Amino acid sequence: MSEPSAHFPAIEVASLTKRVADATGELTILHNINFTVQAGATLAIVGASGSGKSTLLGLLAGLDTPTEGTVRLNGVDIFALDEDGRAGLRKAELGFVFQSFQLLSHLNALENVMLPLELRNDGAAREKAQAMLARVGLASRLKHYPKYLSGGEQQRVALARAFVSEPPLLFADEPTGSLDAVTGESVIRLMFELNRERRSTLVLVTHDPSIAALCKRTITITAGQLI
Repeated sequence: MSEPSAHFPAIEVASLTKRVADATGELTILHNINFTVQAGATLAIVGASGSGKSTLLGLLAGLDTPTEGTVRLNGVDIFALDEDGRAGLRKAELGFVFQSFQLLSHLNALENVMLPLELRNDGAAREKAQAMLARVGLASRLKHYPKYLSGGEQQRVALARAFVSEPPLLFADEPTGSLDAVTGESVIRLMFELNRERRSTLVLVTHDPSIAALCKRTITITAGQLI
């Protein structure tokens, strides 16, 4: 895992604004968002559906570009990079957990978790992926394809894939949104256990106040503005 810089916050968001054209002219999704996140912190981004929280997470990851403002990850201005540069930064620095799991259907559980390591040419990808799947309780499901796994098992595979390369930053977008309450609670508990073990910085988008309460800090987005 690359070490966070001692000189910079893990995340710096400065004057971040996102506007898009719509049928009525121009729609402001986010307006002048500013905050910082220190290395190793846990942050929940909360807000009603349509408030802009998932758009904000996409901007933090460089998956979208802002109309104004910027994001710095460990001191690097990600929007000063071209798309290839941002993709390289994501590969090296970020792990993702999505509501819809985003597993590759033609790969089994082991292959899905190996993938980010193979993209880094890690010669120990298989061993690390096996160990990580064992850590999330799926040692007996290595060769199962996503369609043969329950929702909770798929999200555990997604957690293993996100954590296996020990990224300094982990982003999670409504990670329990597709799960029942009991399974969701189990997945969240596991995610925070892994986060503590790996000492990564966690940014979590959720509409669930009980999940947000597990984070050290919460920010609220309402109608595209930070409250």
